[in-house]
Amino acid sequence: MSDRAPAPPAAPGAGHSWHKSERQRERERLRRRSGLRSGSIATGSTVVFLVLVLWGITASPGWPRVRETFFDAGQFTGALPDVLDGFLRNIKIFLMAEPLILVVGLLVALVRTLHAPVFFPLRSLAVLYTDVFRGLPTILVIYLVGFGLPALRLQGVPTDLATLGVIALVLSYGAYVAEVFRSGIDSVHPSQRAAARSLGLTHGQAMRYVVLPQAVRRVVPPLLNDFVSLQKDTALVATIGPLEALRQAQIHTADSFNYTPYLVAALLFILLTIPMARLTDHLAARSQRRRGA
Repeated sequence: MSDRAPAPPAAPGAGHSWHKSERQRERERLRRRSGLRSGSIATGSTVVFLVLVLWGITASPGWPRVRETFFDAGQFTGALPDVLDGFLRNIKIFLMAEPLILVVGLLVALVRTLHAPVFFPLRSLAVLYTDVFRGLPTILVIYLVGFGLPALRLQGVPTDLATLGVIALVLSYGAYVAEVFRSGIDSVHPSQRAAARSLGLTHGQAMRYVVLPQAVRRVVPPLLNDFVSLQKDTALVATIGPLEALRQAQIHTADSFNYTPYLVAALLFILLTIPMARLTDHLAARSQRRRGA
């Protein structure tokens, strides 16, 4: 007799691959067919719509004049290098302003969450800041900073127009971003903070390790929306003089009395903002799927 123990019985279905049922395969075929049909209808309707729009525009009586004024190929190629060089300045302004806006917005939002009586003056200043700069149009803030700060002749005040434009954008957008951060902080359930304090964490540690990570993750899509708007509003800095994309387009338009350079600037802004908008949609959809899960 052998000393080996008998082998355990094989589990049911072991060694056999799982096969889809005929009903499941039929469902998948119907789903694929429905998806192809929906995609075909959407593509066809889009093409028909675009053809009708183009036909309506080109058949209009004023189209030859519009084509000459806004779609001149020679003016397009002539203005592209200068407008592109100015657009790089727009990107530089955006990259300088964005991290500063995040810092200012987060600090203001944190100050507004301090409820101790000793912090009342700081909390009042934070409320006043958000109320004032959310109420002022961004272009007015740029005027006030761009022309007002140098007029004070204070020592250490920057005189570079692009830097002044960055300061104005930070002041304006910092108020909006502060409210976005505050809404994210308020969306975290108070029990999270209470649980952190019960474990011995201070208020600052609870905010840093428990509340802020959840709040920031929830407000990423609206923050990206604000930064899409910020990228477009860098063109407003042209009102105080920097040679960015809009200002370069204005110079070429003034020389030729042709508006094609504005089209060049518009296309450059669109090429940058559309990917950011799609990224925002992707992150918002992913956040919604996570909440649903």
